[in-house]
Amino acid sequence: MRRLSLPALLALLLLVATLWLPPWPSPWLAPAWAGPVDWHEVPATSEGRQWWDAGSLRIDRDGRLSVLSRFQPAPAGAEGEEAGRPGPGSLYVMQLDCDEALFRDVSVNGLPRFRSPWQAVADDALGGSVIREACAAWAELAPS
Repeated sequence: MRRLSLPALLALLLLVATLWLPPWPSPWLAPAWAGPVDWHEVPATSEGRQWWDAGSLRIDRDGRLSVLSRFQPAPAGAEGEEAGRPGPGSLYVMQLDCDEALFRDVSVNGLPRFRSPWQAVADDALGGSVIREACAAWAELAPS
């Protein structure tokens, strides 16, 4: 029995892979599309400014509402940015418990935060505003 040379084996594998893969455009190879963000600013506090993205409202795998949020600390003695436009700051994916008015940050700047604790909004006016507005927006969107 004759053995295939390495170049012949590679050519055969390439041929099989080419015939097996579907033609372009393939859902496996197609680029992902990220939709535009719809930032909503909540009332600023002495702590800073915060926005939430209405386009990111989703029910996550735990069955809770999640939302993308951006926090910008208050500048020390400087004027804020143009209203409605988030600037440098931190991005959070927040998991919300609308019934209990609780939230937790499950991701900060793209890095997961495993087992982050639930926080009451009593101590966080910005977080409380995000919960109220995001939960109200979801209630309008969600099917009854």
